Amino acid sequence: MAAQDAVPLPPRSPSSKDKDDDPNSPKIGTKAILEANQKDIKKNVERLFQLASELKTEVEKTDSVQVLSLALLKKTEEIEKLAKDIRSRAKG
Repeated sequence: MAAQDAVPLPPRSPSSKDKDDDPNSPKIGTKAILEANQKDIKKNVERLFQLASELKTEVEKTDSVQVLSLALLKKTEEIEKLAKDIRSRAKG
């Protein structure tokens, strides 16, 4: 019954076709966006590697019976955020 109340949209004419609809047309700015995205991914991977190395060093210094410090926990949270950001940017 609700389908009968809906107003149908008029068909689009070929002259009003957007360039974005054509998968073969070059998209303006897409290359720049992808390059910026790749640059951010590289920067985040470098930061991730640095944090992971620091975390490894600090864990090796920590006695196994001691509780991990708050700084270590914050570092693991930052690593997790960076990893999620890298994953979301890689997906597009």
